[in-house]
Amino acid sequence: MMVAQTKKPHIGRRKRLGGKKPGRRWGNIIFQAVAIAALVVTVSVLVLLLVDVFMDGVKRLNWTFLSHYPSRKPEMAGILSALVGSAYLILLTGVIAFPIGVGAAIYLEEYAGNNWFNRIIEVNIANLAGVPSIIYGLLGLEVFVRFMHMDRSLLAGACTLALLVLPMIIITSREAVRTVPVSVREASFAVGATRWETIKHHVLPLAFPGILTGTILALSRAIGEAAPLIAIGALTYVAFLPDGPLSPFSALPIQIFNWISRPQQGFATNAAAGSIVLLVVLLLMNGGAIWLRNKYQKKFF
Repeated sequence: MMVAQTKKPHIGRRKRLGGKKPGRRWGNIIFQAVAIAALVVTVSVLVLLLVDVFMDGVKRLNWTFLSHYPSRKPEMAGILSALVGSAYLILLTGVIAFPIGVGAAIYLEEYAGNNWFNRIIEVNIANLAGVPSIIYGLLGLEVFVRFMHMDRSLLAGACTLALLVLPMIIITSREAVRTVPVSVREASFAVGATRWETIKHHVLPLAFPGILTGTILALSRAIGEAAPLIAIGALTYVAFLPDGPLSPFSALPIQIFNWISRPQQGFATNAAAGSIVLLVVLLLMNGGAIWLRNKYQKKFF
């Protein structure tokens, strides 16, 4: 009786089959090297830029710079009106953009059906998120400043920036609503709740940390935008504080742009100091977004 012998695979052949091809391995190494080089170059340029700005502007940072109005003399110029104008502008932008953006996100995620009209809306929202900010400035100039006769006011600037950040708020809010499990909705429907009651008491509280984080990050982009405000004609020299939504205004990006265009070295130093203040405001907003997200995640989860 003959016993069939099991043929053992050749160990060397198995290693060759299980291992990567030399060409593919070198391709991975080259790709990783290129990616690391791109990261190092990008971070190095950013660090050099920040170091240069801090070296030029940190000597100008003092209470006089923060509490004085702009002046024709660089050593006496301050950013009070621009700083307060930026605060009012972002606050008004959030008041306008937040309810519209969150409402649009809830409609698209919870109510809208899968038809051609809603698909066109979704594609257009995604495309609008990548439109250059100067285009929104030209739109705001034509619609808000000229057609609606808001002139060069805080309200016109806030409406323009609201258009700029709306696509980002809608996209991030949709992502936050989408992360809420379907089982939460089904459980709410099972006890007799309506769709709006389910959204109000369950979906929105669970999605709120993501919605709030996305909104603050979108407003962080808006506070550093100069092109839309230049397009609508925001003032570059304001020696007073805004007293209402229809008041003329200035903002930190506009003030920095005005100073950097002056030939005197003192104004270039002021522009660097203003850039530092703007960076600090951005860091505070981003830090606040992270803190609020963690706070509400612990509260609801």
